[in-house]
Amino acid sequence: MDLLTVPQVMARLQLGRSAVYDLLRSGQLASITLGRARRIPTHALTDFIRTRLEQEAAA
Repeated sequence: MDLLTVPQVMARLQLGRSAVYDLLRSGQLASITLGRARRIPTHALTDFIRTRLEQEAAA
């Protein structure tokens, strides 16, 4: 399983740091904490994007 850093997720989603941490805090984007470091599994990012696409299509 690959793990991404917050800056990597920021680049992939083209969002700012605060927006990514808001997604993490709200539980919309899953993550794990290793010591003081926050890591996002690649499958969690893929699931987040898939869910958002499905929500957009249903709207």
